[in-house]
Amino acid sequence: MKNEATRKVALIAFLVFGLAVYFVLLGQRGVSLIQTGGVAAVGLGIGVLILPFLGIWIVGATLRAGLQHQHLARRIHDEGLELDVSDLPRRPSGRIDRDAADELFQQVKAEWEEDPDNWRSSYRLARAYDYAGDRGRARDTMRRAVELERAERGD
Repeated sequence: MKNEATRKVALIAFLVFGLAVYFVLLGQRGVSLIQTGGVAAVGLGIGVLILPFLGIWIVGATLRAGLQHQHLARRIHDEGLELDVSDLPRRPSGRIDRDAADELFQQVKAEWEEDPDNWRSSYRLARAYDYAGDRGRARDTMRRAVELERAERGD
């Protein structure tokens, strides 16, 4: 498990490094377009120069969200509140069978409805949404879990 985590961190570091190199090259290309002095080239250069800043913001937001989610996952694990999906039937792809995921979702949703302002139930609901294949709601609910946990800590 630790070896797998190390590989994932190394892959993320490699990808971030690759993006950093790309952003630097893109920034240089934008500056060189601006330096040519033509109206169209300056306009294009400004547009190209905006892209690295946008990319840095996206990478930063994604990494920050990942670290926040990992923090919650660690706390849930430490408290013994992880969803147990080990005995649920799986598809050949390894994903949980749709009917089993929907049943799990209904159970976790009922738990959440009893205590919607608890980050733990929101975290578990986000995971259940993910297992059921609803990624959009999973992200929204995980964001809420992060906010609730942060409020609990007093940050």
